[in-house]
Amino acid sequence: MRLGLEPNRPISTVEERVSMRLPRASGVLLHPTSLPGRYGIGDLGPEAHAFVRFLAESGQRWWQILPLGPTGFGNSPYQSYSSHAGNPLLINPDLLVEEGWLETNDLGEYPALPEAHIDFDAVADAKDQLLRRAFRRFSPNQPEFTSFLQENAEWLGDYALFMALKEANGGSAWYEWEPDLVRREPSTIERWRSQLSQSILYYKFVQFAFARQWKALRASCAEHRIQLIGDLPIFVAQDSADVWARPDLFQLDETGRPLFVAGVPPDYFSETGQLWGNPLYRWEAHASERFAWWISRLKSVLDRVDLVRLDHFRGFEAYWEVPADSETAATGRWALGPGTAFLEALRDGLQGLPLIAEDLGEITAEVEALRDRFNLPGMRVLQFAFGGDPGTELHLPHRYVNHCVAYTGTHDNETSVGWFHTSHIETTQTPEQIAAERAFALRYLGTNGSEIHWDLIRIALASVADTVIIPLQDILGLDSSGRMNTPGIAKGNWAWRFQSGQLDPRVRARLADMTAVYSRWNGPLPPEFGPPHRQLVEEPMLGR
Repeated sequence: MRLGLEPNRPISTVEERVSMRLPRASGVLLHPTSLPGRYGIGDLGPEAHAFVRFLAESGQRWWQILPLGPTGFGNSPYQSYSSHAGNPLLINPDLLVEEGWLETNDLGEYPALPEAHIDFDAVADAKDQLLRRAFRRFSPNQPEFTSFLQENAEWLGDYALFMALKEANGGSAWYEWEPDLVRREPSTIERWRSQLSQSILYYKFVQFAFARQWKALRASCAEHRIQLIGDLPIFVAQDSADVWARPDLFQLDETGRPLFVAGVPPDYFSETGQLWGNPLYRWEAHASERFAWWISRLKSVLDRVDLVRLDHFRGFEAYWEVPADSETAATGRWALGPGTAFLEALRDGLQGLPLIAEDLGEITAEVEALRDRFNLPGMRVLQFAFGGDPGTELHLPHRYVNHCVAYTGTHDNETSVGWFHTSHIETTQTPEQIAAERAFALRYLGTNGSEIHWDLIRIALASVADTVIIPLQDILGLDSSGRMNTPGIAKGNWAWRFQSGQLDPRVRARLADMTAVYSRWNGPLPPEFGPPHRQLVEEPMLGR
């Protein structure tokens, strides 16, 4: 039977999580850092709640975000200091005032920062000063904080100690600390834990503040029938509490440095591949613990969201292994991943698999078989649909299956306007191939391309895909200036923000109308979008 979820109820029961057939619906991809606001970065404050109202008013069901962890190198959400912790930069100062941890006049000292993009270093300094001031007024004896410490004891102690040690060591990576700390020698750990007790408490407080603000935002989502799609990177950052706390789970040498690192082979984006640099797993060690470390990671994410996009799903079948001293990813090789045993352990540990398989890139029959064995929805991306490479035809809407999540583009793509109109785009295609791709897109869409973003949005929403997710940049019709990330480039990414005036009534009305026309409205259809077509509930297709 088709999974017919009520629009205001999250996916929660074992039966629902196992069957994972999503209702016909749509949503928007926007990381909270890209929200507007006066503090130099989007956060969990009033503008986030306003965005939830926008989603509800335009008939959306889903808000998809990127990983929420504290960012490290390059400010990338995919290079975090922790798989479990929340990003302190997302904490809203106004809500700290409401908590009584800051005074209103404390905010007057906050520096004037750019509104159209994020100056991460300046924001980090300004937010840290405010949070430390709030910490001085905070009482750790309150029952809510005690409960928070107990509920998150599995990861919070290691994370807070890691961050306190990192601060005490001038921000250096953990594998550059004194040898006894690198090896986590117990007496050394306890000595530092005692010495840094106040700093450790501060980092626990920051996570408490984040958790309270996220809880309020989730309540707002529930009130407006909005559900959240999160994101779990397959790999973790080398300089993270995850690796420092459990080095035995990673392929490291005796000094804590990786023997092999992650990446992908040459592809659409790069002739030399992408060298991500993350340490690779010792999968046999994870298997011996029935993948408990992974189950814990996913439980932390699912405490915050309803569905999880499992990043680089291809790597669970086979991953690209690159010697740590390589200059590019081209020297790597494929190594077998944990496969069926991994997903079976997750299914048992989570009582279901509320996952989306990010199955983009070089996908083999074995990867497809693994995805299908566990009935996971895969991804389709319209920007990949119109080229001539093998496999691109699967991204054409007339080739979609119901059980998939369709996108105009992702955070790694150009905006749709940039993809279609920019003279130079980051791709391995020749100019002739790009021209042919764009010409076929015009033929397929039956358009002159003057509003290519709305053409792509319309055909995605009209498709048979159960779920359609549109990046906000495409809804706003932004050019390349709105791009979030360029794969393979370490600096200059993740800084885009939109301005509140851009989500004007005209944009909202146009998105709402298309959502209604193509039977994706979340909840009862408002009468102004008549005639009141019955929302169809179809039986799932057999096979794929």
